[in-house]
Amino acid sequence: MIPMYGYYGYETRCRQEPITFPPQHQNVQPGLEYVMNPVPISDNPGYRGSGKLDGKVALITGGDSGIGRAVAIGFAKEGADVAIVYMYERRDADDTRQMVERYGRRCLLIEGDLRRSAFSAEAVRQTIDRFGKLDVLVLNQGVQFPQRCITDISDEQLDDTFRTNIYPHFYMTKAALPYLKPGSSIISTASVTAYRGAPLLVDYSSTKGAIVSFTRSLSLQLVCRGIRVNAVAPGPIWTPLIVSSYSAEFVRTFGLETPMRRAGQPFELAPTYVYLASDDSSFVTGQVLHVNGGIITET
Repeated sequence: MIPMYGYYGYETRCRQEPITFPPQHQNVQPGLEYVMNPVPISDNPGYRGSGKLDGKVALITGGDSGIGRAVAIGFAKEGADVAIVYMYERRDADDTRQMVERYGRRCLLIEGDLRRSAFSAEAVRQTIDRFGKLDVLVLNQGVQFPQRCITDISDEQLDDTFRTNIYPHFYMTKAALPYLKPGSSIISTASVTAYRGAPLLVDYSSTKGAIVSFTRSLSLQLVCRGIRVNAVAPGPIWTPLIVSSYSAEFVRTFGLETPMRRAGQPFELAPTYVYLASDDSSFVTGQVLHVNGGIITET
């Protein structure tokens, strides 16, 4: 395990001193990783793969940066080829491709808008055309638009949040299902906000609650087909979504509310997705695993 404090100039022994970020803001969601300061840590050089995903193919939405990038790297280390779907962040996506290829695996980049059901079907088709199969579907796309009052959430924002965060779970699953075989895995990215709520993120939290219910219900529907369905509920994680959602002043103290008094880094979530994608979790379905810096939630 990498000693986290070493990345920010702290001593490497464990201590609960707060870690803060320089104030910054981006005007367009879901944000660009390459301009962040500091750039999120997606790859843990201390993590050595052991072939847990040898020969598998994974399709990751929102795979260009943040959590999705870390998952793509973790999967590649474990022997999987990956396809990543992104909206417009070409430089971030290409950086992720290079990181995956550095570990000897293939990476397909697919650009488009997952709010359209036809594109979800196209993303699956491209993955099958390139790799010939699909074993793991990671549903990780998301946006959030903080508002102090529900009356400030416009019809357009509400529609955008739901169409981005939860509709593609249905679109992508429907498109992928004909290709998923017994032993395949569907993994969604939920959120701690689905359990704790978030006063600035009423619509976002609602979509994450929907993802939890989606996970539980779909797992019951697909268990007879040998397909496992699970989710990960991150706490505050340093990703482009944060700097494109919040004010520069808010970013400065992001993550300090956790018991660990810091935000997580994307690479700290990747092993959880690897676990849920691999046979190590063969008796796990319909579950949500919490990676949140010590926040206690009701599951």
